[in-house]
Amino acid sequence: MTQVNTDIDIVEVESKAQLREFILFYPRLYRSCPQAVPYLFIDEKAQLSKNANSSFECCEARYFLALRNGQTVGRIAAIINHRANEQWHRRQLRFGWFDFIDDTSVSKALLDAAIQWGREQGMTEVCGPMGFIDTDREGMLIEGFDEPSTMYVNYNYPYYLRHLEHYGGFGKDNDYLEYLVRVPEQIPDKFARLADMVGQRYGLRAMHFTKRQLMQKRQGERVFRIINQTYAELYGYSQLSHRQIQQLVREYITWADMRLVVGVIDTTQPDPEGVLQGNLVGFGITFPSLADALRKTGDGRLLPFGWLHLVKALYMKHPKRVDLLLIGVLPQYRAKGANSLIFNELIQQFQQMGFEWAEAMPQMESNTHVRSQWQYLDSHINRRHRVFKREI
Repeated sequence: MTQVNTDIDIVEVESKAQLREFILFYPRLYRSCPQAVPYLFIDEKAQLSKNANSSFECCEARYFLALRNGQTVGRIAAIINHRANEQWHRRQLRFGWFDFIDDTSVSKALLDAAIQWGREQGMTEVCGPMGFIDTDREGMLIEGFDEPSTMYVNYNYPYYLRHLEHYGGFGKDNDYLEYLVRVPEQIPDKFARLADMVGQRYGLRAMHFTKRQLMQKRQGERVFRIINQTYAELYGYSQLSHRQIQQLVREYITWADMRLVVGVIDTTQPDPEGVLQGNLVGFGITFPSLADALRKTGDGRLLPFGWLHLVKALYMKHPKRVDLLLIGVLPQYRAKGANSLIFNELIQQFQQMGFEWAEAMPQMESNTHVRSQWQYLDSHINRRHRVFKREI
């Protein structure tokens, strides 16, 4: 499929070579930007491949490249998550992987192509930037351009916002905030006292898993089933299927340092799997920041020596920052203070491993309960991402 808009050719990605070009356009566009992080090539390829990404059991997608004189000048992914649309009673097209040079004819041609495909599928609104599911990157960066980014969020040039405004019709749908948190030298009294209290009153305690428990004893699947219950009512959430959960376990746990993964168990209830000394009710998954290691690869590819930079960051010479990737607590245990057990344990691990800063991944602006926990720490909002929506 090819469309022509002035001197711009819009080409649908159909071959392996085109998909490779789609992925590598981003690191080329941001090669001279010190804040940007090239995404891991193998992860991008798997996420965009129908035979590798379990999200395609409920999603369909098309990818488009913008070419000028045969050279790539932009890209966009058009995605429909049918499960989310059914759950939230919408006919919504998502757009993501939306990157382009500073030329409004390019961004317009890309959006036109994505929206046209969405209309052909019966969609009535377009929303983005979004991924296939909620663990994918979401939102366009609108504040915090001078802050170093991470591999888990979108980074874009400031001109992107101007291009959406030029296209017309887009308005704010949802904002995500990220916090930079200084790792304290001592556990805050609030967390320490609360952790002690919930342990005595409710029989809750923090625990560490072994990798065998998470990969072979299926505790990893229970972790992500908690995500389904924790995030069920959040903006646009699409329930994870068994296959999607299995994929997330592989993606998150395979490389995890078990010192940086913590669970919360209710010792007053038996573990239905007969593995833990109580019922799993919450968890926290954190990783050393891989941002600097990925920058050293140049374009996110592991060969020939990119893998070495990642291994060093994960297991040898830790960076000064740690990423708070996923924290989930069953709704009935939030009010009991289970979160304090997670933070109390993680802070101790961060101190022992020499981390100085923690990056809290995106939280919805409206989620005041989660955001309120940072008031007990030396923290500030360092980035804001926005999801935009318009009728089509």
